Amino acid sequence: MSNQDDVIDELRRQVRELSDRWEILQLLASYGPAVDSGSAEAAAALWTEDGSYDTYPAPMAGRAAIAAMVNGERHQSYVHRGCGHLIGIPHIQLDGDTAVVTGYSQLVLRDREADGFRVWRTAANRWELVRTPQGWRVTRRINRLLDGSPESHELLAAAVRPGEA
Repeated sequence: MSNQDDVIDELRRQVRELSDRWEILQLLASYGPAVDSGSAEAAAALWTEDGSYDTYPAPMAGRAAIAAMVNGERHQSYVHRGCGHLIGIPHIQLDGDTAVVTGYSQLVLRDREADGFRVWRTAANRWELVRTPQGWRVTRRINRLLDGSPESHELLAAAVRPGEA
């Protein structure tokens, strides 16, 4: 193999990795607009059919459960009150057709009395993704409040320790 072939192979690898990272960022960036607009099917479509979302007040399994959460009374009260689900720039670990994405999320709610907004909660998140024929999808999301608990700290620490994901 010539040096030129090696260069081309390396460029292909880099383009693939950059494309994967971009698609993953777009997937995560779609979550907030989907749930904040009450678009249950769009939110659920970010997951694989059997994907799970481990969060408060109860874990969910499957797209139907995730769509039901978005359509549920609690979530709809946020939407009608005024809310924003904000996803921070994440740490992305790629491994072929899978990825682990770790970062922060905040739920900001409208405070009509103060004529402003307040951060209602901040959480650590671990998103486990898989490449599908339709693009990257969530197989599992773990959301833990940053309340000082060891569980939330461990979720974040795993992203930055060598050899862990």
